[in-house]
Amino acid sequence: MRSLGLDIGDKRIGVALSDPEGILASPLTIINRRDDSRDIEAIIDIINQWQVGQIVAGLPRSMDGSVGKQAEKVKEFTQKLCEHTEIPVEYRDERLTTVMAQRLKQAATTKKTREKARHDALAAALILQGYLDEGHEPKLP
Repeated sequence: MRSLGLDIGDKRIGVALSDPEGILASPLTIINRRDDSRDIEAIIDIINQWQVGQIVAGLPRSMDGSVGKQAEKVKEFTQKLCEHTEIPVEYRDERLTTVMAQRLKQAATTKKTREKARHDALAAALILQGYLDEGHEPKLP
């Protein structure tokens, strides 16, 4: 069963997808934020296209582990998403995943022009891969 990783930001949503066996996560795409209904529709399209069985959303906790303003925004968005799909959503602490994604991308490319938006999809892949590596059993809807 495929899992979908989401790195939900104010301007973009990074999207990652696992392989059917749930072993490897890869960056898939970026959704440029417009409004919640269109953003949710885009995610639902991806879920249907790739037959996703689980969603893992990054939860941007503060460095002390507390839930701040941005994490509350993510929870509000995922609650709206849950109203449109029966696919289970789990949260994964995403502290520093964007920083790790930026460093990985810099190490992997020599181009001076780096797409910031691609960091979001790579961050989503890091969130999802961390979840998969912990050996979570896929939850059926």
